[in-house]
Amino acid sequence: MKYLWLLLPAVSLLLTGCYQNERNCTKFHNGTFEFSYTIEGEKRSSTFVRNDSMEIDFYENRTDTNSVRWLNDCEFIVKKLNANSIREEKPIHIKILSTSDNSYIFEYSLVGDNKNKQKGKATKIN
Repeated sequence: MKYLWLLLPAVSLLLTGCYQNERNCTKFHNGTFEFSYTIEGEKRSSTFVRNDSMEIDFYENRTDTNSVRWLNDCEFIVKKLNANSIREEKPIHIKILSTSDNSYIFEYSLVGDNKNKQKGKATKIN
């Protein structure tokens, strides 16, 4: 019994090391996606088309074009090409946290803002 406390950390480490989120991010570099979000209690959705280095967003009867710069297979920076304000000029850092067959969970924030990260889910529809 006195050696049981030595085994607990090893068993704990073994169990946590066996479970990892799937991250097959490269299959989400291109395609058509849907993203749902909530603003002021109202659920909204947008569609975007990404081809590795460009992204076109369709939301609220508007279309925006963004550049996409991949930092690695699972992280990228999105920057609006035709920004209408200083706020819109700020790039957004996106990190894919986990993937499934047709969707991915991600976190995002303005580049350099580590305090105000948000999470979202994008679903690949084509």
